[in-house]
Amino acid sequence: MALKLPFGFHKRQKSAKDVTAKDLQHIAQSAYSRGTTSVRDIISPSGLIVKPNYLQLGETFTKTMFVYNYPRFLNTNWLSPVINFDVTIDISMFVYPQDTAEVLRKLERQTGRLESTRQIEREKGLVRDPQLDVALQDIDEMRDALTQGNNRLFHFALYFTISSKSKEELEEISNQLESALGGTLIYTKQSTLQMEQGFNSTLPIGHDELGVLRNLDTGSLSTTFPFTSAELTEDKGILYGLNRHNDSLILFDRFDLENANSIVLAKAGGGKSFAVKLEALRYLMLGTDIIIVDPENEYERLAEAVGGTFLNISLSSPQRINPFDLPKIEDERGEDEDVLKSNIATLSSLIRIMVGGVSPEEDGIIDTALRETYALKDITEDPSTHKNEPPILGDFVSVLQNIRGSESLIQRLTKYTEGSFAGLFNQPTNFELKGGFVVFSVRDLEESLRPIAMFVILNYVWSVIRGKLKRRLMIVDEAWWMMQYEDSAKFLQGLAKRARKYYFGLTIISQDIEDFLENKYGKPIVSNSSMQLLLKQSSSSIERVAETFNLTEQEKYLLLNANVGEGLFFAGQNHVAIKIIASYTENQIITSDPKELLAMRSSGVK
Repeated sequence: MALKLPFGFHKRQKSAKDVTAKDLQHIAQSAYSRGTTSVRDIISPSGLIVKPNYLQLGETFTKTMFVYNYPRFLNTNWLSPVINFDVTIDISMFVYPQDTAEVLRKLERQTGRLESTRQIEREKGLVRDPQLDVALQDIDEMRDALTQGNNRLFHFALYFTISSKSKEELEEISNQLESALGGTLIYTKQSTLQMEQGFNSTLPIGHDELGVLRNLDTGSLSTTFPFTSAELTEDKGILYGLNRHNDSLILFDRFDLENANSIVLAKAGGGKSFAVKLEALRYLMLGTDIIIVDPENEYERLAEAVGGTFLNISLSSPQRINPFDLPKIEDERGEDEDVLKSNIATLSSLIRIMVGGVSPEEDGIIDTALRETYALKDITEDPSTHKNEPPILGDFVSVLQNIRGSESLIQRLTKYTEGSFAGLFNQPTNFELKGGFVVFSVRDLEESLRPIAMFVILNYVWSVIRGKLKRRLMIVDEAWWMMQYEDSAKFLQGLAKRARKYYFGLTIISQDIEDFLENKYGKPIVSNSSMQLLLKQSSSSIERVAETFNLTEQEKYLLLNANVGEGLFFAGQNHVAIKIIASYTENQIITSDPKELLAMRSSGVK
């Protein structure tokens, strides 16, 4: 019986009886390996077609480009726009250190040639060549830096391999890349007739088969590092969502910014309340106190789920806030003597809103009456008197009755002390703001009372915040209610400006974007918010949003066509496209979608 051996096995003639057990094992292993799937089989394309100006891998078309010329000066992170290109692109860099001694010898010879050229031109009476002078100056500076050890010279190669599903799209992407780099005086060429070598040069194997090298010193080379990308990922903070550019996680702590203020703008149904609830829930887990002004009872379920406090501010509710309360300062920050003055200024703004505007004479009367009202309770600028029982609105009206010219003010304030709105702002505060999760609801108030109530709530919360330093977030939903009145809008702007000092972050939410931004206090609030979240926008407001946030045409298109919970996330100088994501449990707690709420109620979930 003849034994058939594989090709190449016969290094010497063997008969069947000379074949050992080891040879038979090798034959069996070779036969088995030919029938198994290797890593090479898995990662290799179905076919490879090499053309002069592109390369086809299966159904994917690729093209490699190389940089052949750089400008005189390179800016830091000049490669960042290319790295953040929203296309599939592989980038390879090859850095070859050069021997300093050899470089110095070459530079010395080059200096001699250029000096000779300049001398010949002088003898011929030619006009001075500025390019020659610049070249000599650059060489002298390089020689000095190399000699002192402050610099080194490198050969540097930079290649880009772009991929696409069609040749037409591939050509379009290559033109965009060439234009983007050409705008910074960095010129590229396609590796025509060397597409395979170019493709191999951008594989993660470290082989430079193109060899298109340029000289760069240490400073110029450093401008290509680090590889920046559109991402906002930190070692601490909360998860805001997915980065739609590269599917990385947006992990961020807003208290690490220059201020912790945030503004959320979106059309109705864009997902703004969902995003803010999710943020509040996750910051609560980090020990941050959350305070919410809720005009539509959207946060009631969330407050119940986390064991928080839900306070319904209405004419029939038992909770009352006295706007004349003074903050109790526990942390010494040298501001006690300003507390009374500050509160009188705030109360003046509140009363102007309550009475629907005042004349200059009435404004002076209000200021005088407020001081006398506190004086009746023996409260002065002396901090020791601030512990006395504060007055109420009725005391203020009583003082007005003894001041000539205040008749109109008294008539307009009577409804808050004796009329249909009596008791709401005319009683002592009967609760204490505790830590954790606190929601103030104003849904059950008349529309005319909502801005007043929101102002009173914010002032009360601000007094508590000033009293004790602690990490807090305050959320003002539907802030356009307060932006209708100049005094309340100005108060909101003041909170945004002063929040950082008190370890406090203000979150403003609004769906009436144009009204908010057109208000003279709206844009300053945006400017004092280091974090902004723009979700789906309407076509009627997109131009104003684009002007305010300096959006590109592509970013405008993204906001117009975004799905619920998608948009742009700004944090300081960085911004990325975001997709808000929540776990199943989080979604059950914070959803306000009527369909989902009805489905949960029908299944017995509260």
